[in-house]
Amino acid sequence: MSMSLPSATSFAFPVLVADIGGTNARFALVDHAQAETDLLPSAATADHPDIVSAIKAALSATDKAPRTAIVAVAGPVTGDRIPLTNADWVIEPRKMIAQLGLDDVVILNDFEAQALALPGLKDSDTEQIGSGKARPDSTKFVLGPGTGLGAAAMIHAADTWIPVPGEGGHVELGPVSADDYRIWPHIERLGGRIGAEQVLSGTGLPRLARAVAASMTAERNFSSAADITEAADAGDAVAVKTLEVFAGGLGRVAGDFALSLLARGGVYLTGGVTLHIARFLTGGAFRSAFEAKAPHEALVGSIPTFIVRHPNPALEGLAAFARTPHRFAVDMAGRRWRQEAQASA
Repeated sequence: MSMSLPSATSFAFPVLVADIGGTNARFALVDHAQAETDLLPSAATADHPDIVSAIKAALSATDKAPRTAIVAVAGPVTGDRIPLTNADWVIEPRKMIAQLGLDDVVILNDFEAQALALPGLKDSDTEQIGSGKARPDSTKFVLGPGTGLGAAAMIHAADTWIPVPGEGGHVELGPVSADDYRIWPHIERLGGRIGAEQVLSGTGLPRLARAVAASMTAERNFSSAADITEAADAGDAVAVKTLEVFAGGLGRVAGDFALSLLARGGVYLTGGVTLHIARFLTGGAFRSAFEAKAPHEALVGSIPTFIVRHPNPALEGLAAFARTPHRFAVDMAGRRWRQEAQASA
């Protein structure tokens, strides 16, 4: 595995950083290694035929021309053509170099970018849930219910931060409480199982709500996560129970990762759903489920949990990597394209 060691990696400034999701594309510029992150206009992916068009529109707000682009995408980077999971774009780094005049393009996983942000988060960027105190220079974990359920670890070893993305959002999720045992038989299975993302995500919330409604012999027709959060705010009993079960389930999954990784640096919640259900996460069910890890309740109870309230953590993570690549060991194999290599190909 090729790693971003100090002797091997540096980036030419200005660096364009981009967080590309299924719905929105967010951009910023980092002018030099000491510069603040300069946000550029974001765009809806549906408004542009491809990433080059969206970048050109964003750069129209500045007179600076980036020499490097570091881009985070939702999905694996498996070659020179990278299709987005939830949008029609196909990202082609060689075309980006040719059409934008770049020297260098790096494509990373979206939750790798979230992990890269964790060491630099300030107290004002987070809201702590419950007790615990983060140990400095210790493993951190980020879990993000959005369209899906993203997950990544940030390991600290040999004075280096190592982001480790994965598919942790697909771990098994079974019933524990009496409420769970009433609800779980009504949850639709995919491939014969119930994975965490199937219920603990924006797309999973309606599935969970249908099961909750069935367990309460109630009739509801929630078609989206927004329908459920709006109904809960209005006091709907099914919607409220759904979000309580959601918070408890998310706490259990977060606690499992905290225990398996000994994430003494803290567990961080991000993603589009998180801020919309913050009152359910801080209300007790999340933290109680997080700590219910007998015989290690005391150990997990010492690990803090946080809601990330920074508006653009992925961009900040990419910007931190751009400024100080020597602080991070990032797998670059098959994920970096350079202008000189392309010219000689």
